[in-house]
Amino acid sequence: MSNKTVNVAEYLFTRLNQLGVKDLHGVPGDFNLVALDYVEPCGLNWVGNCNELNAGYAADAYGRLMGMGALVTTFGVGELSCLNAIAGSFAEFCPVVHIVGTPKRAAQKSGMLLHHTLGNGDFNVFADMSKPITIAQTNLMDPATAPAEIDRVLQACYVNSRPVYIQLPADMVMEEVDGKLLDTPVDVKPPQSDRETENLATEIILRKLYAAKRPTLLLDAGAQRHRVEDLTEDFARKTGLPTFITPMGKGVANEESPNYAGIYIGKGSEESVRTRIEESDCVITIGNVKSDVNSFGFSYRIGRLTSVDLHFDHVVMDCAKFENVYMKWLLERLVREVDPSEMQMEKVDMPVRKNVELTNGEAATQDVTHAWLWPRISSWLRTGDVVITETGTSFVGIWETKFPAGVQAINQTLWSSIGYGLGAAQGAALAMKTSGGGRRTVCFEGDGSFQLTAQELSTIIRQDLDCTIFLIENDGYEIERWVHGMKAKYNDISKWRYSKIAEVFTPEEEVSQHRVKSYKVSTRSELEELLADEEFSEGKGLHFVELHMPRYNAPQTLIDFAQSLSKKPS
Repeated sequence: MSNKTVNVAEYLFTRLNQLGVKDLHGVPGDFNLVALDYVEPCGLNWVGNCNELNAGYAADAYGRLMGMGALVTTFGVGELSCLNAIAGSFAEFCPVVHIVGTPKRAAQKSGMLLHHTLGNGDFNVFADMSKPITIAQTNLMDPATAPAEIDRVLQACYVNSRPVYIQLPADMVMEEVDGKLLDTPVDVKPPQSDRETENLATEIILRKLYAAKRPTLLLDAGAQRHRVEDLTEDFARKTGLPTFITPMGKGVANEESPNYAGIYIGKGSEESVRTRIEESDCVITIGNVKSDVNSFGFSYRIGRLTSVDLHFDHVVMDCAKFENVYMKWLLERLVREVDPSEMQMEKVDMPVRKNVELTNGEAATQDVTHAWLWPRISSWLRTGDVVITETGTSFVGIWETKFPAGVQAINQTLWSSIGYGLGAAQGAALAMKTSGGGRRTVCFEGDGSFQLTAQELSTIIRQDLDCTIFLIENDGYEIERWVHGMKAKYNDISKWRYSKIAEVFTPEEEVSQHRVKSYKVSTRSELEELLADEEFSEGKGLHFVELHMPRYNAPQTLIDFAQSLSKKPS
């Protein structure tokens, strides 16, 4: 590589490959077609999604699992279609590279009246729309600076775990640049902390920890997004701290560890969990996101003087913010320097997870209800599974499921865009196929959400991915019903024959090539029989389950949360 030149597209796609992106999502368009000619020669698999929004959702989940995801769209009409997904990736700290094929440089400079424009000669308007939802941007207008710009933006994406935006003009694709630069890897380590501030933060944290009688550890999404899960587990194991998670932190902690103590959701928590956290005299949080859903309507009751909050690039404690102290380096120091013999932690019984008790009516029925389903799924899940839960009843219901070790959860607790789940399942299943890990991808999808992004099921089939999808058919937008409009017409949806959809998306001549099976389940005994089936449980190929639930049935935590919202003035 060092003695030859490469074109700009080759440089960009090779860099993505080096950073772990082996599959490129997106939709072709006339301003990106020449660039797409170089995707597969650079060792990447072109996915080809049904639309740009789904491509963005898929790249998001892929990035969570592979370290970085990427998609290509065309100027204007294509890029705007995926901005919802990119905004979600920004909110949820997900590393996604958005590459936009733009018109030729001369056309842009002269303000030509081209298609896909607003007709006003402004070729920056769409880039300006992406600025607030990306951490870094570049417009590759000059071959002399293109390699450095690509490296700068990709580094920002990986290090900050947030989306970035790259404009690639059609006539820049084949411009030649120095290929020897590719011999030097992009440095993706976080910046070094300010040494004095890190020293002070470490000293204060250890002093607080050693003085505490009832210290606890609370893990959230930031621990996963900023790739410090192993460090948090090392810290929990060395200190013996009772370890709690938040809803967004589901999957971050090892729920089979003796240190694992439960899920903290503010006043929505089990009483023993809530008391243990809120009466703690030192709560160390890692990557905490105090959003409304994550905190059950901002009902956290953790004292500001008793909490130590570790974030990506700063620490908050004692009502002060310690800037330029990076989570990764601080955790490495804490793991290295903490002395368990100095701790004064009292022997306190760990919170005991209560079994969900079914009401007499639910215990007697054969209906698949949320109260019955989510605890039941606990014993069906396997170590290493990737579990996607759609925004709605599923991403709340999964809080009642105990994960085996190594299970990763993917959801959008903060951004909460319905329809995310199916695109994310495609991206996650592709990541599992590419990494060769043999892990199952399991998605719980609502019927209303499915209708927004249903066509991505065809991409799962075309890419021959292993994915098990439980389509919860409860006749509408159930989460919305509980928020407002229980019997309102606007929360109803069209009735689809969901179990037939996978067949429709599989071309006749290719039916024998794809491993696609569909099921229709209406009772608990039918689901028990399916979960006991070894071929189904292996998760090879696409297994699409139309799972019927009664209308107006929802997880109790969701009901409680919705009712608490309705009591507050708007």
